[in-house]
Amino acid sequence: MNTTTEVQGAKLTSELKNVIQDAEDLLTMAAADTGAEAVALRERVQARLLRAKDRLQDLQAAAVDRAKLAGRKADEHVHEHPWQSVGIAVGIGLLVGVLIGRR
Repeated sequence: MNTTTEVQGAKLTSELKNVIQDAEDLLTMAAADTGAEAVALRERVQARLLRAKDRLQDLQAAAVDRAKLAGRKADEHVHEHPWQSVGIAVGIGLLVGVLIGRR
């Protein structure tokens, strides 16, 4: 699951870099030319921006789904093993308390 997320993140990063590069090209061309080349570049930037936006929404939806799944699994575990969960929580609280107390 993490490798899929990393691959999707890398693809999204690459697409966003392309959008930024196209936007910079558009600004450079806009200063010099407002002809057909600028219109084509503007359309390309818009298309890439929409693709990047869609990918970002997909990644966000996947992250939300994974978070919900993790929450459900944690909830199930706590209901199946309540005393073990309480013991873990107490241990973590004690560890945090000791670390804070040393400062």
